[in-house]
Amino acid sequence: MFKRGRPESPRRERDGLVSHILLHEGDVPEARLTVTWVDVAPGSGQRPHGHAPEQVYVVVRGQGRMRVGDEERTVAGGDMVFIPPGVVHSIENASEGVLTYVSAATPTVDWRAFYDEGPLGPRSREKEGA
Repeated sequence: MFKRGRPESPRRERDGLVSHILLHEGDVPEARLTVTWVDVAPGSGQRPHGHAPEQVYVVVRGQGRMRVGDEERTVAGGDMVFIPPGVVHSIENASEGVLTYVSAATPTVDWRAFYDEGPLGPRSREKEGA
């Protein structure tokens, strides 16, 4: 059995989002998914991005706006959103409290490259001119 909680998981913090990488490639030899727990501060949001793995977001608490491709909807605790492979998506917190969601992507994502150099990394932000 593999078990990891938020306190001992790798963590990335950027733009009002705190991401805890609960499961990633190499944790379990046969694992084919990456799982993250993400807390989004009020007024903050994730940059639009896309990637090859398919993904789901399960909203644990709070309320926000989720964009998948050309579609945008309100999401709240208990909702699940499916994101097809390669489709640009983002989420933003539209509530007064923290918006929390759990993400699962398959096949696995190289989370270090993704958060440190890829679409959610600081260099991506500089490229956007922010």
